[in-house]
Amino acid sequence: MEPIAPSGRQLELVHGDASVTIVEVGGGPRDYRVGDVAVLDGYPADAMASHGRGQLLVPWPNRVAGGRYRWAGTTQQLAISEAKTGNAIHGLGRWSAWQLVRIGPAAASASYVVRAQSGYPFTVAFRASYVLGDAGLVVTMTAKNLGAVPAPVGMGAHPYLYAPGPDGSPARADDAQLTVPADLRLLVNEALIPIGDIEVADGPFDFRAARPVGPLAIDHCFTGLRRDADGMARVLIDGGGGSVTVWMDAAWEYIQVFTGDTLSEDERRRSIAVEPQTCPADAFNSGHGLRILEPGESFEGTWGITPTL
Repeated sequence: MEPIAPSGRQLELVHGDASVTIVEVGGGPRDYRVGDVAVLDGYPADAMASHGRGQLLVPWPNRVAGGRYRWAGTTQQLAISEAKTGNAIHGLGRWSAWQLVRIGPAAASASYVVRAQSGYPFTVAFRASYVLGDAGLVVTMTAKNLGAVPAPVGMGAHPYLYAPGPDGSPARADDAQLTVPADLRLLVNEALIPIGDIEVADGPFDFRAARPVGPLAIDHCFTGLRRDADGMARVLIDGGGGSVTVWMDAAWEYIQVFTGDTLSEDERRRSIAVEPQTCPADAFNSGHGLRILEPGESFEGTWGITPTL
């Protein structure tokens, strides 16, 4: 019997010279290439996804403080999945098998049902539809409450991105220019839980106009998004030899940006994670951006990755 890859079944989408590999474990993209140029800082088929690479974050993105929240008069306790902060992080679908369905040579879906369990006594179905085309990768994520009681829901995604440098090799974070169309940055405590927000205007995290990242360490959530005429907010990473844009519709009100300063030496600052989120960290407690789905109710949001090479 052939060994099973740590990320499970692999499903490749192809459009022209572009390819994206979607994986069973976590339901997200493991690899994205245009010709020989890597768009995602992903991971090989024989490895686990490290540091959330490409994973879909449901039924909440980011953190829940102490893994604890009150719901309908009852305290719910999630498993602590981030030991250093004592929080529950990035949801319940990261290490589970999603059902992959090929829709065509360049289209597929990944589906997963979060079953009622200790700490999250709700049954919610999630689906990510992937389409690879001329404009890059388009991802539509949907949540539907299958249970008989209202359910709190958030969604997110965790791609790490490369932009080509002048020589065609991936530009490191220090050498990239970044645009983040956000007026506000969330302030956090020592456990990385939001405690308020602050205007970015004229400060070191004001990337509303393109500027070099340089040595600045970024692991922050931005909101107050400025949107283009089509309703999309766009984060742009320019490496000097090409760029990559992460765009998102109105369902995604928050963007986490991470330069990887806490990662291992060989991973640190080699790419930039741009994470669309429908709600910020600890939304189960704060209620900010949280969707409360009635039985049978659903909501969806679309985001995507567009390389310009």
